[in-house]
Amino acid sequence: MAGAYDDRDGVIWMDGKLVPWRDANVHILTHALHYASAVFEGERAYHGKIFKSREHSERLIKSASMIDFKVPYSVDEIEAAKDLILKESGLQDAYVRAVSWRGAGPDMGVASARNPVRMAIAAWEWGAYYGDAKFKGAKLDISKWKRPSPETVPSHAKAAGLYMICTMSKHAAEAKGCSDAMMFDYRGYVAEATGANIFFVRNGEVHTPLADCFLNGITRQTVIEMLKKKGIEVKERHIMPEELEGFEQCWLTGTAAEVTPVGQIGDYTFEVGALTRDIAESYEKLVRS
Repeated sequence: MAGAYDDRDGVIWMDGKLVPWRDANVHILTHALHYASAVFEGERAYHGKIFKSREHSERLIKSASMIDFKVPYSVDEIEAAKDLILKESGLQDAYVRAVSWRGAGPDMGVASARNPVRMAIAAWEWGAYYGDAKFKGAKLDISKWKRPSPETVPSHAKAAGLYMICTMSKHAAEAKGCSDAMMFDYRGYVAEATGANIFFVRNGEVHTPLADCFLNGITRQTVIEMLKKKGIEVKERHIMPEELEGFEQCWLTGTAAEVTPVGQIGDYTFEVGALTRDIAESYEKLVRS
């Protein structure tokens, strides 16, 4: 599948039925377009099976609850819809996007309690998120934007509005020839990349930022569990910027990113070392098992 995302062959599951890809549209006065009242999930299917599919569906519903609306489908119904779209798309290895949002209705101000909640699921072929950086190590910029305090936004929801500063950060990074940007949090601690969690290695130990003001990714949790099973100590903690100089290896995790090594963050460099390669290979085996 190629071309612009609004001009492709195939079908999209939308509000309980399959709709031709080009007809899966919303009205210009859709509340989510104006006020970011939307949540989503990014998922990957391997050999026709979505990895941790049910966990993603559960998180979608939870994210919606965090931003004050209810997804009009159960986890079982969402799972069935995802199975259907994969079957109808004829895809075995695919990226799956589930999204739910407040649609157009009688309300068009900030409040939108009377507007219908809608949902759609699409699937398409998508290779490595960072291209060849997955093998040689990604180059990251350091963003000027910071992940906000949980007192200002529902920071543990996978909500559309939380990605505005991520888009801006990634655009700025790409303009500098980087793959992505690392972000600090509102206190100045190392947080994450724009769409992936981050890990560091020092003296055989793994360090990763405490997910207390950003999304605790499903891939992040999976990798932590894998590391612990390998007998490797994982320290989830606040990491200061000056500590970057002392880390030897670094990688990113996310459904789209999978496990991607990092070779550089700003002026700091890292080796694509044995532990990084091992966890990337182990993750690849796990998702395809």
